[in-house]
Order: sequence, then C-alpha cells, then structure tokens
Amino acid sequence: MASSQDSNSKLYSVLSLAAALGAATVAKKGLNTSWRAATGKNPPANPADPDVSLGEAVMWAAVSGTLIGVARMLATRRAAHYYAKSTGHLPPQLQKDGQDAKKAPAPTS
Repeated sequence: MASSQDSNSKLYSVLSLAAALGAATVAKKGLNTSWRAATGKNPPANPADPDVSLGEAVMWAAVSGTLIGVARMLATRRAAHYYAKSTGHLPPQLQKDGQDAKKAPAPTS
C-alpha cells in the first residue's frame, strides 16, 4: 500500500507535468503569432533546414527556447505553490533543493 506522501508526490508530478505542458503549448501559440506579426513570415518549422537562414534559425531557437522554458518554469512553480498551500509543505521533490543560504558551505579563500 502506498503511503500518503508517495501518492502526494505522484499527484504533484502529474500536476506539474500537466501545468508545464499546458504552459508550453500556450507560449508556443503566442510565440508563433508574435513571430508572424514581427517578421511577416511563419516561424521556421525546422530551424536545422539549410533553406532557413542561419540568423533566423538562431533567433527562433533562442527566443522560442527561452520563452517556452520560462513559461514551463512559471507553471511548475505555480503547481508547487498550489501543492504547498493544499498540503502545508513543499512537494518532496522540492524540499531538498540546496538553495537554503544558511546551509550553504562557507566560501573558501
């Protein structure tokens, strides 16, 4: 029988995955629309295609990667906030992230 913490952990994993995928989909649609408005062309379907200019391929990769990554991160953070508000603690996956400055090793000189 699975413990409550195990089932909560699985629930958070599913919730954060769904949130990240949804955010990436919305970000991609908005990005495609913005790209068309800014350039007058559709975004490159495959930036590795030699028919796509190198500058356009690099710009598309940088902009799309950044915006989709940020959207996914924000959605996952929102899912963690919802989980913490519902359960009173962070998901187990986030409890040991090593970001607590009080526990960081002292700098060596």
